[in-house]
Amino acid sequence: MEKSKDQKAPRDLIVSSAHLALGNSPALSELEYGSVLFSHAFNRWMVRCMAAAGVPSLSPVEILIIHSVRHRDRPKTLSDLCLVLDIEDTHVANYAVKKLDAAGLVKTGKSGKEKVIQVTDKGLEALTRYSEIRERLLVEATKVSGLSQEDLSGIASHLRALSGYYEQAARSAATL
Repeated sequence: MEKSKDQKAPRDLIVSSAHLALGNSPALSELEYGSVLFSHAFNRWMVRCMAAAGVPSLSPVEILIIHSVRHRDRPKTLSDLCLVLDIEDTHVANYAVKKLDAAGLVKTGKSGKEKVIQVTDKGLEALTRYSEIRERLLVEATKVSGLSQEDLSGIASHLRALSGYYEQAARSAATL
């Protein structure tokens, strides 16, 4: 099999599972490994940035939830959070909300029959510090990388599309 100029040999790819790079899309295996590394780095970043903002010991899920609760300054329901963050197990999100509530970062209330969650002043202060640290350490670093805002937006768009392909493949795999 002859490879084109743009195609790397499987041994030239940076993958975690060479056997997956032997199929019809070795680049997909390379993307998967990059996604694993990115996911772990992103989780570490969130935890350490929040700790630097003065709120140590939150998990990545708890940090994602407080950011989502803050989004657009509107109270959120547990089902809103699970939908937006693609959390299948509502118990995971509920436990995170309870931990954030106990830390004084969010408060819960009622809107009709539904429980709603909103950020407290203490939570807003922590998120403001997080945002300032993010600007100083992460945004500045990505500017130096040469990636434009359009490049980053394009990457994000591709990742969202790929997540849909993986979701559909997961549903299909569940029926095998």
